Amino acid sequence: MLPFPRARSGPLLRSLRCLSSRQGGAMNVFDRSMKRKQKQWASSLLDSDKYDYLRDEAGSRVADRVYDVSRTFPLALDVGCGKSHIAEHLSKDIVERLLLTDISDSSLRNRRKCEIPSHCVLADEEFLPFKENTFDLVLSSMSLHWINDLPGALRQIYQVLKPDGVFIGAMVGGETLYELRCSLQLAELEREGGFAPHISPYTAVTDLGNLLGQAGFNMLTVDIDEVQVNYPGMLEVMSDLQGMGESNCAWNRKSLLHRDTILAAAAIYKEMYGNEDSSVPATFQILYMIGWKPHESQAKPAKRGSANVSFADLSKIMSHPALCP
Repeated sequence: MLPFPRARSGPLLRSLRCLSSRQGGAMNVFDRSMKRKQKQWASSLLDSDKYDYLRDEAGSRVADRVYDVSRTFPLALDVGCGKSHIAEHLSKDIVERLLLTDISDSSLRNRRKCEIPSHCVLADEEFLPFKENTFDLVLSSMSLHWINDLPGALRQIYQVLKPDGVFIGAMVGGETLYELRCSLQLAELEREGGFAPHISPYTAVTDLGNLLGQAGFNMLTVDIDEVQVNYPGMLEVMSDLQGMGESNCAWNRKSLLHRDTILAAAAIYKEMYGNEDSSVPATFQILYMIGWKPHESQAKPAKRGSANVSFADLSKIMSHPALCP
């Protein structure tokens, strides 16, 4: 018996599935059942904590953005929480109650302790089983890059937020692991005469703001952070990705890498990107996003044409004697 409820396929969940399908959510890039198995396996490792460094870093930076809002949130939701890497950095003075969701029951069982009263629900990030206008704050860290229908998921997050509620999230961006991607492609071209995708497709930062806006959010903030981690070699990079539960789960992934190709890729990786101390870097591009659900109390942009100073006058203003040193 699970210590937390499993999301049931009720009328709300079925309607969300239909909504996603009608609004263009027919893309099926990732095998979600495979991703669940990967997360289950990773979170059940005896030494799983040693692979949490990237999620811990991203979780702490998401929590920093929550503190920047300077508001108390009576009820918050963490979508795809993993082992609850955000909540451990928050206090109950900021978030009074927290609901944690993930597709992996093992991750929820092994969640980090925090001072915020929390409740867990086993649910898929693609189908949030909650009523509209429920949460004051929705969080997500390092989970949304495995969503098949990201526009649909953002719309669902928008729906479950109360008016004037805020969504603060982090996800992997398009330039992540470019060193590994390039090395594997070159090695496969050399040894096998062609290459298959081994690194999952990620969202570009140029698209993220548009997706948030299309979902209905306003007062948007999107920024990029790059985290570079040094490893002894390419095999250690791949081993840590597996330990994180971040292995590729795209349907078109190649199930087997030949030994010669792996060795060639490792040599290419070290030759092209290696550091002077013989280690190799792996770059993780993290996209951070903030979006608000509209409310009448929020500041409104000025109407078009309401400015009383033209751009042509800016040069005159800046050259005013009072502004000159």
